[in-house]
Amino acid sequence: MPDKAEFITVFRSADSTAEEDATNARERLAQEGIDGIVLDDDAPGVVEGTWEVRVAPSDQARAEVVLAAPAPEPEDEDDVSEEGLSEDLDFVSIFSAQGIEAEMEAISIQSVLEANGIPCTVIGSAQIPSLPFEVRVPKSRLQEARSLLEEVRQAGSGEGE
Repeated sequence: MPDKAEFITVFRSADSTAEEDATNARERLAQEGIDGIVLDDDAPGVVEGTWEVRVAPSDQARAEVVLAAPAPEPEDEDDVSEEGLSEDLDFVSIFSAQGIEAEMEAISIQSVLEANGIPCTVIGSAQIPSLPFEVRVPKSRLQEARSLLEEVRQAGSGEGE
């Protein structure tokens, strides 16, 4: 693990809820397997009145994607009927991005997943460029899809060799 002084800020807030927001951001990163640290303005380099989350430079791109995606809404258990519903069939986001290359990357991810038998759907519209493109997979296949995409990324970058 790199020296914590080399960590890069991926989240910063000066809101009244900044400490809670930073803690929640670090927890979202931890759920994705990314180690982050929460710092307040007592730490060197942190702007006065703010809270930050920092990650290792090697995790920066993934962390920014995770934090750019909308935070999952807490489920209201009263709204869920026990009959006929399976949470494993709920679709969850595995990719979300906005910008010129987002549609192309979403379609590429869809192709890889479907070629490996993982059902998915792409949400987004080229006609409304201010909205992100998102790829969703069944909740029960999320880990399998993540592993597959990580394997493809490593093969494409030559890291797996």
